[in-house]
Parts: sequence; C-alpha cells; structure tokens
Amino acid sequence: MTFEEFIKLREFIYKKTGIYFEDQKMYYVKNRVLNQIELTGHEDFKSYFSWLKFDNTGRGLQELVNILTVNETYFFREYYQLKCFAEEILPEIVERKKKENDKEIKIWSAGCSTGEEPYTLAIILEEVLEYIHGIKWEIYATDLNTDVLKKAERGLYLERSLRVVPEEYKKRYFYHNDQYYEVIPKLKKNIAFFQLNLIDKTEMQKMRNFDVIFCRNVLIYFDDISRRQVANYFYEALLDGGYIFLGHSESMSRITPIFKLRKYKNAYIYTK
Repeated sequence: MTFEEFIKLREFIYKKTGIYFEDQKMYYVKNRVLNQIELTGHEDFKSYFSWLKFDNTGRGLQELVNILTVNETYFFREYYQLKCFAEEILPEIVERKKKENDKEIKIWSAGCSTGEEPYTLAIILEEVLEYIHGIKWEIYATDLNTDVLKKAERGLYLERSLRVVPEEYKKRYFYHNDQYYEVIPKLKKNIAFFQLNLIDKTEMQKMRNFDVIFCRNVLIYFDDISRRQVANYFYEALLDGGYIFLGHSESMSRITPIFKLRKYKNAYIYTK
C-alpha cells in the first residue's frame, strides 16, 4: 500500500466513521489492511479498495474497522476518576433525583470496547446505591467495533483484565474457574450493549436524558471537526447538570466551550 493509497483509504474511513488516522499511523493501518486483502481474496489494494467502496452490505468496512479499533482496557482503569464518580458525583445525582422525584440514573459508556468500563460502573453503582431505596440504574454501552461488543456481552475475562479489582469485588461480582472470570447476571441485566457510530446524527439524536457520559480515550481517534460534532451530540444527550468524563490526556475545553469544568477533590470533570 503506497502513501497515496493510504490517503484514499483514510479519507474513506473518515467519511464513514469520523475516525482519522494521522500520517504516522500508515504502517499500523497498512499491516492490517494487507491482512484483510489476503483474507478477502483480493490481488492488491486497488481491487480491495474498489470492493470496499461498492460493498452494499457494509460488511467489508465493518471488518476493517474492527481490526483497526481494537483497544486493550481493564477494570477500574483511571481509578481517580472512578473514585470521583463514586464518592462525589453519585451523591450529587442521588440528591438531585430525590428533589425531582426521579428514580432512575442513566449512564452512557461511549466507546465501551470489551466491556470492562460499563461493568466497572455497574459494580460502583451496586456498591453505592445498595442501601438507597427506590433508585434504579441503567447503562447504555456502545462501540463501533462489533467484535468487542460480542466479547463485552459474553462478560468473560482473563486475570489480567481484573488486575486492580479488589478481591472482595472479584468474589461478589464474578464467577471464577481456572481460566476465566465471568460477570454475574445481576450486573449484566441493567446494561444494554449495542453498536453506535458517534458521527451518525440520526442515531445520536436518539441518545437522550443521560446523567453521566463516559467517553474516555475515544475522541483521540477523531479530528477537530469530528470531535466538535460528537461533543455537541454529547451535550444534547445530557440532562441539565449532567457530567461527562474524558480520558486523563483529553480536554473538552480544547474542543468546545459549551461544557463547564468543575474541580472536585479527586478529579476535574466537565458538566452541562
């Protein structure tokens, strides 16, 4: 794959998904594309790219996106943010719900990958809300990658994914055999996993009334235009006063001024 071919493919992926690969990512993309060319039985990039553009099923693009967006994650990642969520944000939300006579907390894990983040949030919600009667919760967990969503729904993890999970939580929220930890059904029942393209206006407009959005280390794969577009969708998806968590190296204020930055004891969090 030449640099010119990389540019063509990059633009095609960008228009379809909003994901943008910098020039230095060429060899990362090239290695995976060459594998796809071989797997799909094409002779060269030209043949493969032509098929990709005119594949009405979208299956070819989806398979390519799946291999280009695999991210390793683990339970309780970026713990200081989760501590802020559990000890500072959730109590604020609960108080607000009581005043408004609202009995449901709604959270969105955008870019949920293989499920460690939404299951972590579910554990926190179970722990914090255990003795608060009448408050229910639900988590919407979305990703563009259909392969990681299948893994997330299964809820099977190796030891390394739980390397920072307290032992008491392992015993309480997982079944364990010699090879895997399996998430218990109690956590799964309030989590909805489904595919979502964050630049799909029609689908994003259906995402509404969230108390909290977690979108950590996802917007780094977008360019400035797409980031601003997604940020606006997130703003509309949040309830007034809602919260959005980004990755530790990400800054919403560099994308758009519409969110407010609040300083908490454990972290800085953006709010609507």
